[in-house]
Amino acid sequence: MRRAVSMVSPLGFRLQALPSTLGRPLSCAQDVLRRTPLYDFHLAKGGKMVTFAGWSLPVQYQDTHVDSHLHTRRHCSLFDVSHMLQTKIFGRDRVKLMESLVVGDIAELKPNQGTLSLFTNEAGGILDDLIVTSTSEEHLYVVSNAGCWEKDLALMQDKVRELQNRGDDVGLEVVDNALLALQGPTAAQVLQAGVADDLKKLPFMTSAVMEVFGVSGCRVTRCGYTGEDGVEISVPAAGAVHLATALLENPEVKLAGLAARDSLRLEAGLCLYGNDIDENTTPVEGSLGWTLGKRRRAAMDFPGAKVIVPQLKGVVQRRRVGLMCEGAPMRAHSPILSTEGSVIGAVTSGCPSPSLKKNVAMGYVPPKYSRPGTQLLVEVRRKQQMAVVSKMPFVPTNYYTFK
Repeated sequence: MRRAVSMVSPLGFRLQALPSTLGRPLSCAQDVLRRTPLYDFHLAKGGKMVTFAGWSLPVQYQDTHVDSHLHTRRHCSLFDVSHMLQTKIFGRDRVKLMESLVVGDIAELKPNQGTLSLFTNEAGGILDDLIVTSTSEEHLYVVSNAGCWEKDLALMQDKVRELQNRGDDVGLEVVDNALLALQGPTAAQVLQAGVADDLKKLPFMTSAVMEVFGVSGCRVTRCGYTGEDGVEISVPAAGAVHLATALLENPEVKLAGLAARDSLRLEAGLCLYGNDIDENTTPVEGSLGWTLGKRRRAAMDFPGAKVIVPQLKGVVQRRRVGLMCEGAPMRAHSPILSTEGSVIGAVTSGCPSPSLKKNVAMGYVPPKYSRPGTQLLVEVRRKQQMAVVSKMPFVPTNYYTFK
């Protein structure tokens, strides 16, 4: 997801993340927004639509933001994430193409296994975060952020042309499917009623194509942006409303929007692109060094490797950390200060945690202030208050693995 303009909900929660100009190219009329295949469905269900990355998307429904958040933690919720860019990279040299752009070891992925990775530039900055799955259908399935749609697509298309001109066998196709995320502890139980495949054999970050509640050709990936067990379902656009309707027939499932998605991901310690990471942030500064494949580190053959790899054992100027505080909620851009009162960094995302009933945030501080338990100050509404560096995730994750 992409940098947000700030918006206050009726509940007092400041909703981050609603840009209007950074998605796919819009028409000359700036008020023309892209719509997902579920747009009319959202309106019929009481969705409150807002602008996000050039799309019209529901920020919440009839339930409050907090109720939707807690329902996801206790049961499961259905999110429309069809605004995300979905692409297929195919051809014998598909791995070569992807590894020329990202930091991860794509060659080591097993059939239908996926990984979080990062597009980087030569200065070591993060261009976007994305999920790459090596499918058993001999293509890479890539999901990246709506706010970076135009940039990511141009990056991949330019590299395709470059490799094709060298005689490599590679191609790219944009996937026009809808994308639905079913997230929460009962998500697998709900979905199992509509599929023949045994979901117990589909662990976190693996994927399979199956029929889902009568809609054929769906790619189900065990992943999400909430910290809970769940799936993202790439579904042919014509079947999206049918699938959403079928899932909502189970009383465990409720619709949720961008507001709950943002607070859920923050509790899970997950980055929002444009806020917590961007082109001026390296993976090591962003506490994402684990995304660098071991082979890739040794070969130093990804964009920005000469900057990024030395940082793994060296010193960086700042690191992304979690913060907790009492009092007023921390917000993006709130200054972070040492206990002596010197400004040492800034908050990049923050909100009240519905699960913890405490204020949580993430931001950047010099390494010597990054140890969990370190006492700091944050400035909120021109007043200083105590904060403590905290381990992330703030709320334990519940990803499904075989362990």
